[in-house]
Amino acid sequence: MYPINDKEYLKICAEIASVMSISLASAKKIVEIKLSKGPSTTIEEKRKIAKEYLEYCQKENKNGRGSVQIFDELMETLEGNDDFLIED
Repeated sequence: MYPINDKEYLKICAEIASVMSISLASAKKIVEIKLSKGPSTTIEEKRKIAKEYLEYCQKENKNGRGSVQIFDELMETLEGNDDFLIED
C-alpha cells in the first residue's frame, strides 16, 4: 500500500499513537493493515476507518483496557501465517 500523506489522516494516526503509547509509524501500520482488509478507495473512507479505530482505542482505555492489552491483540499472527506478524 502506498503511503498516505493527508494531514488529517496523519493527525488521527498521531492520536492513535498517543493513546496506545506507540510510535506514529506503528500506528500508521496498524491502520494500513485495517485498510487492506476492506475496499477503501477514497481518503474520506480511510479517515473514517482511522477515526473508528481511534474511538475504539479511546473507549478501551476508558474501560480499563490499556494500550498493552490492545497492543498484545495486534501481535497475533495474520490469518494463521506464523511468519508474518501484524506488528513487530
